[in-house]
Amino acid sequence: MYLKSLEISGFKSFAKKATLNFTSPISSIVGPNGSGKSNVAEAFRFVLGEQSIKSMRGKRGEDLIFNGGGDGARVNRAGVKVIFDNSKRMLNVDFDEVAIERVVHRDNSNEYFINGSPVRLRDIVELLAHAHIGASGHHIISQGEADRILNANIRERREMIEDALGLKIYQYKKAESQRKLEKTEENMKSVESLRREIAPHLKFLKKQVEKVEKVQQLREELRNLYKEYFKREETYLKDERKKIDNEKDPLVKELAQLDIEIAEARNILENSKNRDSKSDELINLEGSLYKIRIEKDSVMREVGKIEGEISSGNRTISKEKEKQARDEFKTIYLKDVEEIVNRVSLIDSLDEIRQILSRFISSHKNKEDSALIAEIEKEISELKNKKKDFENNLIRITDEEKARTLEYNELRQKIEREKDSNRDAEKNVFRIIARQNEVRGVLNGARTREEKLMFEEEAHKREMQEAYAIVGREALDNKDLILSDEPRPLQYDRLKNIEKIKVRIEDSGAGNSFDILKEYKEVEERDIFLAKEIQDLEVSKVNLNNMISDLDARIDIEFKEGILKINAQFQQYFSLMFGGGNAGLNVIREKKRLKKSDTDLSAVLADNVENIIENEGEEGIEINVSLPRKKVKGLMMLSGGERALTSIALLFAISQVNPQPFIILDETDAALDEANSRKYGDMIANLSQYSQLILITHNRETMSRAGVLYGVTMGGDGASKLLSIQFEEAVQVAK
Repeated sequence: MYLKSLEISGFKSFAKKATLNFTSPISSIVGPNGSGKSNVAEAFRFVLGEQSIKSMRGKRGEDLIFNGGGDGARVNRAGVKVIFDNSKRMLNVDFDEVAIERVVHRDNSNEYFINGSPVRLRDIVELLAHAHIGASGHHIISQGEADRILNANIRERREMIEDALGLKIYQYKKAESQRKLEKTEENMKSVESLRREIAPHLKFLKKQVEKVEKVQQLREELRNLYKEYFKREETYLKDERKKIDNEKDPLVKELAQLDIEIAEARNILENSKNRDSKSDELINLEGSLYKIRIEKDSVMREVGKIEGEISSGNRTISKEKEKQARDEFKTIYLKDVEEIVNRVSLIDSLDEIRQILSRFISSHKNKEDSALIAEIEKEISELKNKKKDFENNLIRITDEEKARTLEYNELRQKIEREKDSNRDAEKNVFRIIARQNEVRGVLNGARTREEKLMFEEEAHKREMQEAYAIVGREALDNKDLILSDEPRPLQYDRLKNIEKIKVRIEDSGAGNSFDILKEYKEVEERDIFLAKEIQDLEVSKVNLNNMISDLDARIDIEFKEGILKINAQFQQYFSLMFGGGNAGLNVIREKKRLKKSDTDLSAVLADNVENIIENEGEEGIEINVSLPRKKVKGLMMLSGGERALTSIALLFAISQVNPQPFIILDETDAALDEANSRKYGDMIANLSQYSQLILITHNRETMSRAGVLYGVTMGGDGASKLLSIQFEEAVQVAK
């Protein structure tokens, strides 16, 4: 037995806690009319999750709570708890005993519990569904429920039997699949609409991409040229830097050593006992020449820097002029635009407006924006003036150097003519100064080449930045490139070719190419995604249609197999009830009579019998019965008692095909006489082999089949009370 007990507290007429223990396969609940015994069946509906208050004979949740009566005070809550034996894991939880409880308060709020833990209604419904238990299932059968299956139409009857056979789950799945199918078809229309919307834009972008691809070819050519150019330029600059450093370093060291030596020689002269006026003059000349040459070296370096800046400015002017020669880089000032707008804003003639605009464009087409060029030319002019100042200073220094050098040479000749050994120190000074002049000359040449190299390095960096902006980082990736030696002029030719390609790229409007490619890729990917989504939706649609077809087939097969099983049990119970006869269920298709005029306009004028056609509707269930020893066929010819027996036989047959853990029969035997009650009792005994039974009855014969008998009485306070009698006592009471 799966059902252990039912506890009722404050529910309807049960003011105080009442417990029904179900220790027998058949338990019976009896009592006079109005005692509240049918409230037990409604308590089962309530605790199992029934949400229709109307089905429990109320209008709102408050109607389910004991409202007082006589001396009894009303209560504020109603609770029902049902306890199941779950040792065989009928319910899908890992407990040997499962208690399900529901509580309703006067504010219509509900609480649900499983083994004392708060849960949702959904949790309870799902838990019970695994055991084929529900608040409105066929395990709670009232007298009206028994008669309802006979009075229902064929379609409603089919739904009731499908529910009893456990086919509702397939119906839910089918309905869910149909909803998904409708949603899928809506999505397909939406996606197709989106794809149609982006098609023109995609076509436009594709044409733009074709133009961009031509530019990309130029970029690729430029990228390859850049790779070789940068590789060779880096090698050249590195080698030149190394040569200059190798040339400068020993000269700088030697010049430093010569400075030490001349300082020592000067010291010897200054401290010599035999020094004379020539020695003093030599020291002064040497110091003067040293300062002059230091100053000269500094001025020459400044002149070299200025020349480099002037050269760079000239190159910038040349590039800017080439750029402004192209129409797309023409600049029109805002004041000019405002002026032309004011001129055309009050003119009605389109031809006149067109002429004004054409003249405006022509006037600006050949106009150069000289602001930037003028600014650079101004800087160059300032640099040239600065250079001129340095050159004048250099002339002065050079003249002064020549004068001092002449004095120096004359003094040297005088000292050379004198053969006095005391002149060795002076001669040494002459030697050192001569070597200093040689070293400074070579060093100045190296420094001049270094200044030039520095400008070449700066130009190389600018070219790398420009290459990065035009063709990306790949232009700088030349580590794996292996090149053979070539004359330096070929590198200059390569740079000219690079400049030409850059001009072609700028002329093509490649500044937006990356944006165009990006947008085209995004739109194309969107189109591909939408196409793939349509394809996936098509597959989903096919799968859903197949699933619906499979569910229809499964429902049809299981339904018809269930009908065969029900018919076997129905025939058995019917024969038991009536001592023979035949009973069965037939699957038929509903017939609908329509006028041809509803579907065929040509038949509107023909109003006759031929104008009436039959249309096949949904499948349903027809009940056929034939009583023994009577020419009674069909439900319409049965008496009230015969209808009651037939409905009971059918409900019992349905219950045995898909046995439920327990069945509650609420006065389904009310219309039976004594003879038929015994047959009903036999059916009860037979049914108890498959399901645990709780019988709410007045019938003595039915009572006698129960192992436990509960009596319900009602006192002066309007509250129901329970009395229990065991099997032996039940037999005596029944007799």
